[in-house]
Amino acid sequence: MPPDNAATVAPGTDVSFPQDGPTSLTDILRVNDTTFNLTEIGVYQVLFQVSVSEAGQLILTLNGGADLAYTVVGRATGTSQIVGMALVETSVINSLLTVRNPAGNATALTITPLAGGTRPVSAHLVITRIQ
Repeated sequence: MPPDNAATVAPGTDVSFPQDGPTSLTDILRVNDTTFNLTEIGVYQVLFQVSVSEAGQLILTLNGGADLAYTVVGRATGTSQIVGMALVETSVINSLLTVRNPAGNATALTITPLAGGTRPVSAHLVITRIQ
């Protein structure tokens, strides 16, 4: 993951997803490495996974940091991936989505660069408009 993400993602800071994968629509656009524009009002399925080296949580945010409390996922122990999936409904055009280490958490998350082998691992973010 580093240099795609900083070695740690501090509480209140967004995870980076700097590399594009396949896309088929133009209603989900990258703003920068951490922020994605959901251009149309609708319902989106959001799936993410990030390899981290300690206990922690991740949450989805909309429009500059409004936490979507129902999307919090985490793990108490271990050194594996934090995985989340949620439906996000937007009520305005051009809603901005991020994956964040929630503010108020005690520790920064260490993004694991070489989980389980010698090759760098990736974090994934999949956003699908379903309605």
